Amino acid sequence: MPKLTIIGERIHCISPVIRAAMAARDPEPILQRAREQLSAGADYLDVNIGPAENDGEALMYWVVRLLQDNLDNVPLALDTANDRAIEAGLKAYNREKGRPILNSADAGGRFHRVKLAAEYEAICIALCAGDGIPADNDERMAHCQTLLEAWLELGMEAEDIWFDPLFLVVKGMQEKQHEMLDAIGMITEMGLNSTGGLSNCSNGMPKAVRPIMDSAMMAMAMARGLTSAIVNPCDQRLMQTVKSCDVIRNNTLYADSYLEI
Repeated sequence: MPKLTIIGERIHCISPVIRAAMAARDPEPILQRAREQLSAGADYLDVNIGPAENDGEALMYWVVRLLQDNLDNVPLALDTANDRAIEAGLKAYNREKGRPILNSADAGGRFHRVKLAAEYEAICIALCAGDGIPADNDERMAHCQTLLEAWLELGMEAEDIWFDPLFLVVKGMQEKQHEMLDAIGMITEMGLNSTGGLSNCSNGMPKAVRPIMDSAMMAMAMARGLTSAIVNPCDQRLMQTVKSCDVIRNNTLYADSYLEI
């Protein structure tokens, strides 16, 4: 099993600093966030421009080129509700250091994105959902099967569709957490890759508690076979947990200095 793939989540329009930088086309705050995440161990950077209804195509093109031109063609995950913006980013993308990730398709209103990802030979994050949170794992896995069959019918490889079981907020949905972890185990048993916005689980918690909850969830999800996660790589506790779990899963060679690597 390969080491966990870390997708850095911090270039997100929900951040006031990033939102202002995107609006003004100010490169430095975005590049600073990118450099921090790469230095902390991110393998990919998620670029989330939100709905971007007015200038999404131009904005996504600008951010993709900004990051890749300045950071040695860093691999990116393109994240927006705007299909035209996703496609503009895919067209602008340089694959020298890795294929783009399309974030995301689902079995509901974003089902057509499976075809879009295949057309550009991108990795596709696929939510195990239709147009809402699935009621149970039977529904999750039915959506997973629908998305996988569509992907394979397009001539794509199963390893290139990464299934997101939907990490749910513990505060208010505590009883759903084991079910979600079971879904990761089911995806793993099918020989498929999994990912998702893991830090969703700690939304609404006090700032000091979030790293603790995220680290605990990460360890439990990796034990079920999680292969990727969209997280804050600047969270040192979380990244130490990832590295430790990769040692325990025999994905990386242990040395006394492993946390310094």
